[in-house]
Amino acid sequence: MKRFLWIMAALIMAFSLAACGAKKDEEKPGDKSDDRKSENLAGSLEEIMDKIYETADVDDNFKAYIKDGLMREEVTAENCKYYLGKEGIEFEEALASEPMIQPGAYSLVLVRVKEGADVEKVKTDIRENADPMKWICVGVQKENIIVDSIGDVIFLVMSDDQAKPLHEAFLALKD
Repeated sequence: MKRFLWIMAALIMAFSLAACGAKKDEEKPGDKSDDRKSENLAGSLEEIMDKIYETADVDDNFKAYIKDGLMREEVTAENCKYYLGKEGIEFEEALASEPMIQPGAYSLVLVRVKEGADVEKVKTDIRENADPMKWICVGVQKENIIVDSIGDVIFLVMSDDQAKPLHEAFLALKD
């Protein structure tokens, strides 16, 4: 019954995120933000996460796990400390992907920073505060926490065995 409720909650959230995604006004050529916008990843965080999972060179067991065992949750001010390691990190939107049941330590979070925000500062805050033992009974090695960005999207992954292929799939989105 709990699994059914988690799946329903995940589906409702996925549909509400898709329905609530707002298009930003396009800038005119010559605007100061043209260069930054061209670096930004297109699409919603949900779509970006889907692309990462679809293209990552992960093992077959993890592919099956992606399909059936991961839930997605919007990161809010209330749960920011759990997902990003620190309260008060300012962002436009953020989306986390973690197992419904914690057989091992795994977390992938995408953060879209506010326009004009200092992306490097936000990355540093996340890198310095992400908790590799947040799951209590299990954790990841500190070197298996990867924080990176493309444009206004910050990527955080914590996983002892899948961090590198997921990071490579994120970086491939830049092309």
